[in-house]
Amino acid sequence: MRWLLAALLALGLTGTATAVGLTKPMVEEASVDQLQAMMTAGRATSVSITRGYLARIAAMDRKGPTLRAVIAVNPNALAEAAASDARRKAGKLLGPLDGVPVLIKDNIETRDQPTTAGSLALAANDTKRDAPMVARLRTAGAVILGKTNLSEWANIRSTRSMSGWSAVGGLVRNPYALDRTACGSSSGTGAGIAASFAAVGVGTETDGSVVCPSSMNGLVGLKPTLGAVSRTFVVPISHSQDTPGPMGRTVKDVAMLFTAMTGTDPADAATRDADAHRVDYAAGLSADGLKGVRVGYLRPVMTEAMGKRFDAALESLRAAGAVLVEVKLPKLDGLGAAEFTVLQVELKADLNSYLATTPSGVTARTLALLIDFNTANAGAEMPFFAQETFVSSDKMKGLDDPAYLEARAKSQRMAGEDGIMAMLRTADVQLFVTPTTGPAWLSDPVHGDQGSGPSASRLPAVSGYPHLTVPMGLVGGLPVGLSFIGPPWSEALLLRSGYAFEQQAHARVKPGYLPSVAADLNGVIIPVSGSRKGGAR
Repeated sequence: MRWLLAALLALGLTGTATAVGLTKPMVEEASVDQLQAMMTAGRATSVSITRGYLARIAAMDRKGPTLRAVIAVNPNALAEAAASDARRKAGKLLGPLDGVPVLIKDNIETRDQPTTAGSLALAANDTKRDAPMVARLRTAGAVILGKTNLSEWANIRSTRSMSGWSAVGGLVRNPYALDRTACGSSSGTGAGIAASFAAVGVGTETDGSVVCPSSMNGLVGLKPTLGAVSRTFVVPISHSQDTPGPMGRTVKDVAMLFTAMTGTDPADAATRDADAHRVDYAAGLSADGLKGVRVGYLRPVMTEAMGKRFDAALESLRAAGAVLVEVKLPKLDGLGAAEFTVLQVELKADLNSYLATTPSGVTARTLALLIDFNTANAGAEMPFFAQETFVSSDKMKGLDDPAYLEARAKSQRMAGEDGIMAMLRTADVQLFVTPTTGPAWLSDPVHGDQGSGPSASRLPAVSGYPHLTVPMGLVGGLPVGLSFIGPPWSEALLLRSGYAFEQQAHARVKPGYLPSVAADLNGVIIPVSGSRKGGAR
């Protein structure tokens, strides 16, 4: 992709990567703490670490395994790293992320680069502004390394989409098996962090788009409470469900990134309580974090291999001191249909509002004009799947439509009070666990996403409650995750619990970049709250 190539040329990173230490164990699988220890000891600088990540991207993203995880690297990344090194030398570090490179999903605005949401319609969307969430990361000293590929328009354009594909970035490949999906819509962040293109990254979720790619790429991912993180200058789907979320290879890395991301934004009313709940999430992590904690477990219908992996995870929870209680899913008929009505109505309203703020070079300034753009550029934009969800959304009446208001109230009640809260109360547990999703399915440009489930994402996504996924090992050579789900603003509890599980299970396996594996396609047959074809949005 030309933006990536131009940036790498400017940084002098299009040659062999060994010249900047790719073969050295400096950045591959390195945690934030390990990077900071290298810099503190003088064994590395933020500049050398940033070069190491840029070298991996140059060698592996459009060459080698060709992951296509990164749409473009930040041309100012090395300058930001040099500024961090100067702060370190002056004894004025800004926090635990100072000097640490971070990748940002390309539906979140950064002042240095266009924000495309993977669509050619937004190729000129160079707003010169940071999303407030990105500004918080810069204030914490993080180096914005680049923008990651994604399922175009965060997987909302079509119900027949192929997760991880965008017209701008191509198809993201799963680093565990290159013919498998990286899930979506935060596909590039998932594959990129798994491949050590950065220590941590940011995705966004409307329903599953942080936790699914985290699970399928062997990562920890946190979908926060709605309103914990600002959505201002994030290309929207739904103000009722959208949120950015941190992704990383360890719970502590995710906790540190989340601490820097969260906070009140006057421009996003949903975040009014964020400052009141904000804590240092990494400081509370302990291997004893599950001792005496009552944890529910929801057992869906599973394949034998997935069932064994889930049973092993439950044994690790017990060994870490958790008190396990089985929970049952309440009957929630109609939840999926109500959610989809909300997403269709809010997509039209929210996307029209966002597009109106884009630079003049963006000509598709309404959903209707965007549909026209895709039709006129169908060869590039719709080679595999169409835009029927865009079309149906554009026919919706609006945010004051009684049918929409009824669907929104119904879906949030069913997912929240009648769903998660009812499960927690009935079993008298503080949180519950369940498989996040099955192993990655084959990427299929003809038929689109073929996964039939599971989906642990719907209840927390629709209710706005937090959802953490942590690696629980491999099934058929492919990663699967364990979901930790709790009430609103329970991120500290989920992260403590996930950390204790992680330290007990040691279940994550680094990727091998295999051409293919022979694995069970679906892993789990029955999702947590009704079937949904394919990936996440």
